[in-house]
Amino acid sequence: MIDREQPLAQWTSRSYRMARWEQSCVHYSFLAVTLITILTTLGIIATLVIESQHFFSHVDLWDFLTGREWEPLFEPKKFGVLPILWGTMMIAFGACLVAVPVGVGIALYLSEYAHQKVRAILKPLIELLAGIPSVVFGYFAVTIVTPFLQKFLPSTEVFNAASAAFTVGIMVIPLVASLSEDAFRSVPQSMRDAGYALGATPFEVNLRVVIPAAVSGIMASVILAFARAIGETMAVSLAAGSSPHLTLNFLEPIQTMTGFIVQVSMGDVQHGSIEYQSLFAVAGVLFIVTMIFNYLARKVVARMKQAYE
Repeated sequence: MIDREQPLAQWTSRSYRMARWEQSCVHYSFLAVTLITILTTLGIIATLVIESQHFFSHVDLWDFLTGREWEPLFEPKKFGVLPILWGTMMIAFGACLVAVPVGVGIALYLSEYAHQKVRAILKPLIELLAGIPSVVFGYFAVTIVTPFLQKFLPSTEVFNAASAAFTVGIMVIPLVASLSEDAFRSVPQSMRDAGYALGATPFEVNLRVVIPAAVSGIMASVILAFARAIGETMAVSLAAGSSPHLTLNFLEPIQTMTGFIVQVSMGDVQHGSIEYQSLFAVAGVLFIVTMIFNYLARKVVARMKQAYE
């Protein structure tokens, strides 16, 4: 690398050109990597928009967004997205009910209570959950979770939202735990010491000092976990079933947007048909919802950083 404090005359013309060439290669290599990501995203958006236009040339947008019946593969065809959107939100909220308290509790233990050796063992084991394929979780839900629910709640059907939500909640626990732990560890030690100086117990310090100070980071982990749960596919498809309808009963089968995408992709739907094009319309809704939650998470993280600057 060129030392800018040395006179340029100390460098031979060849060495200078070589250094400039190396810097240019590094610059354009990183630019190319960045552009690949951006162009991939733009390509996805363009595909969704183009294919969705063909769909909405046959289906009214308002009917699509407000309709309460989703039966694109049967006659008469009905394209109201609310049932599968509602099913997706049920799974996401149910998953957060499982993942948030467990994940935050794990993060608080690892950050504030666990010995360094214990933390070094437990944290990799918890993060190991993130590496398990989602289809494995799906079979876990069908073979373990659902029979367990049926034992205590006989009205539980073979495919149900509760099993899917619980399983997805387990899947996103590492995300909540990791981000929440980072938020707890970012709280200045001086704030804890001030609480101890006032006579507070460790539990009171954690409850009234550490958690309130890290609430922005916790909220960011919750929003990201919610977005992750919205996009889950195989586990939900295997556990929740494919019955799109509006319901508040978690013991009944439902269908999510990702579940419908899997159903169409693996079925015998003709390419270019209205049923096939509905796949892109649903994917567009899923993309927009996910982007909204990712944007909210970024805003929360930015607010958290400003609070500690």
